[in-house]
Amino acid sequence: MIYLLRLLTSKIDFENRHRNDTGNDCLISVDGTDFAIPQYGPAFSSHKFNMKSGLRYEVGICIKTGDIVWLNGPFPCGRNPDITIFRKALLSHLNPGERVEADDGYIGDAPQYVKCPKAFTNPVETERMQQLVRNRQETVNKRFKNWGILKQVYRNKEKVHLHGEVFRAIAVITQLSINSGEQLFQVQYDDDL
Repeated sequence: MIYLLRLLTSKIDFENRHRNDTGNDCLISVDGTDFAIPQYGPAFSSHKFNMKSGLRYEVGICIKTGDIVWLNGPFPCGRNPDITIFRKALLSHLNPGERVEADDGYIGDAPQYVKCPKAFTNPVETERMQQLVRNRQETVNKRFKNWGILKQVYRNKEKVHLHGEVFRAIAVITQLSINSGEQLFQVQYDDDL
């Protein structure tokens, strides 16, 4: 089972962020997404679930193609805001000069590694384009939550450690559906504006 999951997860390839690259310094959008689990205590508290427990995953989407290219997690929500998760792994995988598009939860690393709406260097002319990229990111998060096991509180408290495998399997299925024609809406993106 684990071998099969690793094989399937290879469908989500970080190097795919370079597909259709036109020289932008931002190749992916990134965001955290939370999923409810049985009560585990303050370390797992999520503001998205009214301080009930949750697990958070970081998901990266190629801006040019809409492919899922990055997954990281799970992390206890209460101890791991989006920027902390970003700093733990994805940041070290970026090429020199490469940045990501993200919401204002990542502003602490703007403008060096992140482009976000409230960064002092963010030009007003790019806000609509950036919002479309973030909207598409939320579309992927919504597709994950179309699955009952991720939409509802994860039922098996004794096997919460398996949540990551469930999430990755659904992420791979989501990517396979994108490959099979259920693509995300396209965005025009040029960060030279």
